[in-house]
Amino acid sequence: MQVSTKTYYTPEEYFELETQAEYKSEYFAGQIIPMAGGKPNHNKIALNLSSALNFALRGTSFDIFMSDLRLWIPNCRLYTYPDVMVVNTPLVFAENRQDTIVNPLMITEVLSDSTEKYDRGDKFRMYRTIPSFREYLVISQTAMQVEKFAKNDSNQWVLSEYAGSEAKIVFDSFEFEISLDELYNRIEFE
Repeated sequence: MQVSTKTYYTPEEYFELETQAEYKSEYFAGQIIPMAGGKPNHNKIALNLSSALNFALRGTSFDIFMSDLRLWIPNCRLYTYPDVMVVNTPLVFAENRQDTIVNPLMITEVLSDSTEKYDRGDKFRMYRTIPSFREYLVISQTAMQVEKFAKNDSNQWVLSEYAGSEAKIVFDSFEFEISLDELYNRIEFE
């Protein structure tokens, strides 16, 4: 990930630049980090998941968001745009913001070559500081492979791995399951 040339930005400067930018950026502890554009598989997978979630959870207390709603992690001073989030309403907004939330229940990241290490490592570590956060899904866009981390009642993160079209991901925090065949609908692997 490429960091901008200025050494430190305030959150206010970041928001000003973000409203004028042609692309989204993360903000981490004073640095602005441009986000890479997603490939078609990345977007299709995120859309397949969010569409299925939106349909299955209609009429419930859960809201589903794709990558345009910003997340603030105050303990880490990170503003970021997860690929998919599920939030148990009501939405809790970051101070003085209507475009940034702080209370996701489930976060999904579709992995890419440039972000995989970050999404699995530092970013997941930062996500775990969010009190409402209970499930993390990391999805490969190059093979039918998904990992789900779920926080249990002992505050331990438990890994479940899924591979192959018949595998079904079952969520712990809300009533929903999806097969990898559905998740990877219309995906052409390179």
